[in-house]
Amino acid sequence: MNTNVWLVDKYVDNLENNPQVVDAANFLSKNEVVALPTETVYGLGGNAESDEAVAKIFAAKGRPGDNPLIIHIADRNQLSRFVTEVPETAAKLMDAFWPGPLTIIFKKKEGVLSEKATAGLSTVAVRMPDHPVALALLKTCGLPIAAPSANSSGKPSPTKAVHVLDDLNGKIAGVVDGGATGVGVESTVIDCTEGIPVILRPGGVTKEQLEAVVGEVYEDAALKDQAARPKAPGMKYTHYAPNAPLYMVAGPKEFLQKLVTEKVQEGLRVGVLTTEENNQFYHADLVLSCGRRTELETVAAALYDTLRSFNQGKVEIIFSEVFPNEGVGHAIMNRLQKAAGNKLISE
Repeated sequence: MNTNVWLVDKYVDNLENNPQVVDAANFLSKNEVVALPTETVYGLGGNAESDEAVAKIFAAKGRPGDNPLIIHIADRNQLSRFVTEVPETAAKLMDAFWPGPLTIIFKKKEGVLSEKATAGLSTVAVRMPDHPVALALLKTCGLPIAAPSANSSGKPSPTKAVHVLDDLNGKIAGVVDGGATGVGVESTVIDCTEGIPVILRPGGVTKEQLEAVVGEVYEDAALKDQAARPKAPGMKYTHYAPNAPLYMVAGPKEFLQKLVTEKVQEGLRVGVLTTEENNQFYHADLVLSCGRRTELETVAAALYDTLRSFNQGKVEIIFSEVFPNEGVGHAIMNRLQKAAGNKLISE
């Protein structure tokens, strides 16, 4: 399959009439799969009402069929087509964070969306992306678009169009190249179907920000239960992993360097994931800084690109520093835990 690349400048006016956007939207309307930029990561988009289109998404990614997809919309009025109700808490969160990196779980109407897109659940995950190219594409095609991250299942999510092509070139109809994404980690997923809202996946909107709008918010126990059936993406299976095994290391940087030295003496090529503050301290085959520890938003934005860079370095084992498990750091640690398969070494 020939994979088209549509280059679109997100800063130009009248994007809905941009020939590249119109062409890509036509492919979506024909139930083809098209990767698109969002403010979080690149998504692999297909018509959420079409079994054919959704099947192509799963096939391209190699994604397990029991992992539901997020539905992307450009207009809140679209919700009435496939959602039974909009609870008050959901409405408040949409007012505060849409468009933006927040996915909300609703009870779905039967018979509208592809059952493949919702993994047969009675609920549906929906968000409105905060990216001008994505919104223009969604408005132009007029469809609810199912869009998981545009990578091979289990690998680091793509924050640049080149990442999509590295994984999926020849497997999908095209990529809309709208430049590098901003937030870097996927959206927060929150369930608003029953009483107090429940976070199913930490992401670009923090627990603290959510609670400032709707009061008390819970975190779902399934975040720690790998056997639970997922109600939202990113809750099951190893995700975001580089090619080499990744280990999180809790303790001082001297302890991490000791682990590196031991593996180097064993003849392994070793990588270290750190931040700008500690970049000069470590001695390994490949030391990569992932933003600034004093500004965790920079770590989130660079995390997946950094994980992918270890693949180019052909390292055989990677040790990563850990981060404060609060605010956006909660999302960073969630992704690192997934990438490492929960492998943690403590001093």
